[in-house]
Amino acid sequence: MTTTTPEEARSQIVNMVRDFVRRDVLPIADEHEQKDIVPLGLIEQMKGMGLFGITVPEEWGGMGLDYTTFAMIFEEISKGWMSVGGIIGTHHIMTYVISNFGTEEQKSRFLPAMARGEMRGGLALTEPDAGSDVQSLSLSATKDGEEYVLNGTKMFITNGRHGDTFAVLARTDPNVTPKHRGLSCFIAEKGPGFEVGRDLDKLGYRGLDTCELIFKDYRVAADRLVGGEEGHGFQQVMSGLETGRINVAARSVGVATAAFEASIKYAQQRETFGKPISQHQAIQLKLADMATKIEAARLLTYQAAEKKDRGERVDLEAGMAKLFASEICAEVTLEAMRIHGGVGYIKESPVERYYRDAPLMIIGEGTNEIQRILIARQLLRRYPVD
Repeated sequence: MTTTTPEEARSQIVNMVRDFVRRDVLPIADEHEQKDIVPLGLIEQMKGMGLFGITVPEEWGGMGLDYTTFAMIFEEISKGWMSVGGIIGTHHIMTYVISNFGTEEQKSRFLPAMARGEMRGGLALTEPDAGSDVQSLSLSATKDGEEYVLNGTKMFITNGRHGDTFAVLARTDPNVTPKHRGLSCFIAEKGPGFEVGRDLDKLGYRGLDTCELIFKDYRVAADRLVGGEEGHGFQQVMSGLETGRINVAARSVGVATAAFEASIKYAQQRETFGKPISQHQAIQLKLADMATKIEAARLLTYQAAEKKDRGERVDLEAGMAKLFASEICAEVTLEAMRIHGGVGYIKESPVERYYRDAPLMIIGEGTNEIQRILIARQLLRRYPVD
């Protein structure tokens, strides 16, 4: 009997995703992206591949994959079309929160359906007046018997229209100090009082629904409070965002890699002054810097993922990976456009899409300005003055 090693299993899964991207994602990416059409057909394929349950424990019907493989999957998807990674990205933050903090009833009720993609999840965190400053969230959750009544608005919510179940961070205690202790996380399924507002028209990250969610006297059963106790929502969601930042870092590496590979191929085909532009020193310097920075970003991302796999806290490492990889992605995609010249500026070239997608990673899962502050605070704790 032949036993598959973890390394072989990882290789098989990554190759499966790579083939999916080449065969099914790339042929439709440009048209769907330009018309801002959600690729519903790809979603069905991803369900069949098990991609909605990649980190859900096997006991709840998922694949139970490690976070290094998780990062590799998002990198491969993003080489083809970054928006496809978003379909499962925020979904996996929600499954993480339920897997690690939910009650046994919540796990059995939601995780199997989410792992199959029958229930598509998302994270309802950001509000019109509160994003990076999570402690200032104002959407209220008022206890009423065996239910909570939610009122308020969430903004920039991925999968907002096509998703059906969301981890909603709400304020259950407006008076407690510090303010984050008044936040609780709820599992909210669409229904009366839960409305989808505007679809947001974005620069990049198109072909994926990003919406406003409106809660008007929305009632959610008390047994949908994650973990069954109030006041723990901030820690639950922040822990989930560690995985989200690994995801965003991996997506950044994927987009940057695609931009680099397009550039080095083009540089060997495009001729000026009687020779390929790859033989011009100015282009060679760009290519060398692009490849070096991408490899550094990839190593930071895998380091954070490996530490997460060991069960350690990775807010510092995930923040560093997200910060560096997203900044590098922006740099590399701009350099790719410079190498391509006018060809890179027109919509027929995927380089134009890479360039528009890159800023999302700088903003998503906490802006890079916030990442720098969080990183600095962690460093100051690690290096106290005697």
